[in-house]
Amino acid sequence: MEIILKEDVIGLGYKNDIVNVKSGYGRNYLIPFGKGVIASESAKKQLAETLKQKAVKLAKIKAEAEAKAEKLSAVSLVISTKVSSSGVIYGSVNSLQIADELQKLGFDVDRKTIIVKDVKSVGDYVATVKLHKEVSAQVPFKVIAEGAPVVETPVETPAVEAPVAEAPVEAPAEEA
Repeated sequence: MEIILKEDVIGLGYKNDIVNVKSGYGRNYLIPFGKGVIASESAKKQLAETLKQKAVKLAKIKAEAEAKAEKLSAVSLVISTKVSSSGVIYGSVNSLQIADELQKLGFDVDRKTIIVKDVKSVGDYVATVKLHKEVSAQVPFKVIAEGAPVVETPVETPAVEAPVAEAPVEAPAEEA
């Protein structure tokens, strides 16, 4: 059964996508809850006209998502959490904590768009933020123990060694 989605459905597709689903899923869930309509010929023509009109708007939204992705990729987060003596986190770091840290930096990101693997120990990790169906950003973050000092990685500067002037070595005075 072909369905035109009226809103984003996680794991199935995005708004205005035409997807094939089992008829029970379409008739019992998607259509009654207003998440989709049957993809008849007239509905497909109406969708095509709507997509033509929204093409410019979609390009603008994608450009904004790409700009936001560039800014997010430049951000590096430090998340402090309770840790056992062996370096294992009590619980885990999840998308909610990453969203809160991004919120503190001025990025309004929905926690549902953040994908993060299991984080159960101290270390460096990367989270993926889905900003658009074609645009995602990689956000590096570091998990540290609560109360531990935050060590900033120094910015690499070219090391220029100054010449060391050697002082003349005085010979010990001999007693005669």
